[in-house]
Amino acid sequence: METENGTVLSEFILTGITDHPELQAPLFGLFLVIYVTSVVGNLGMVILTKVDPRLQTPMYFFLRHLALTDLGYSTAVGPKMLMNFVVDQNTISYYMCATQLALFIVFIISELFILAAMSYDRYVAICHPLLYTVIMSQRVLVAIPYLYSTFISLLVTVNIFNSSFCGYSVISHFYCDSLPILSLLCSNTHEIELIILVLSGFNLIFSLLIVLVSYLLILAAILRMSSAEGRHKAFSTCGSHLTVVTVFYGTLIFMYVQPESSHSFDTDKVASIFYTLVIPMLNPLIYSLRNKDVKYALQRTWKKLCNIFP
Repeated sequence: METENGTVLSEFILTGITDHPELQAPLFGLFLVIYVTSVVGNLGMVILTKVDPRLQTPMYFFLRHLALTDLGYSTAVGPKMLMNFVVDQNTISYYMCATQLALFIVFIISELFILAAMSYDRYVAICHPLLYTVIMSQRVLVAIPYLYSTFISLLVTVNIFNSSFCGYSVISHFYCDSLPILSLLCSNTHEIELIILVLSGFNLIFSLLIVLVSYLLILAAILRMSSAEGRHKAFSTCGSHLTVVTVFYGTLIFMYVQPESSHSFDTDKVASIFYTLVIPMLNPLIYSLRNKDVKYALQRTWKKLCNIFP
């Protein structure tokens, strides 16, 4: 917390999304709608998959945790970003910044591996249906990402915030992300940068590899099916998940695999807006619009509510 010249750094200034005053009000309204839609959609998905007896299956168990991670990292970023639109100076306290970074890392890494676990779940369900209950352990497949992501989050956050900061406290972002904060450190950041680079690469590549291998095996199994109805059913159970995976990984790959010459904090901001706010809003919409079970569950729940509150 102490800077190199011995003064205490108590807060940071976030540059926000834009420095054009005329855009503040429209952007606030837009992101407020996006965030509220995300909260309602993901919270509704969590409640629906918990209370509806027909959604008490492994696939919806994973979907519930996907909604929790979406809700988690969008809430770690969204409310503070919205608040910064209506205050004179976009400040965040030292400890709140560390907390925001830690929570964001926990939920974003958890989402990567929950999406991978969902791919593996679909592979086992389609390719080895008779052994499904023997092979699958949903609670273990969800517990491991949470424990692993918590460890990585503490490792990165503690390393960053135990380093020496210079007097400059302006973060070129709309939330406390690791790379913009590293630019404020006076101490040697090579070790921390290496940790972040290796872990980011491992998390992205390893989880994506699980997804790709699972779907290649699923595709091979579907092509061997003699029944057109069976192929259609197998494709339909994977459609929503494939859409979510493509959007999420596509955004992360765009952000982290850019050439150094074209990499900038401005492009990071655009990509970050997409995966911290837009994707958490899209995921429950994708699953609800493309999934008959979820739509029927919504209808049943709505009828029950109408009977309770006529």
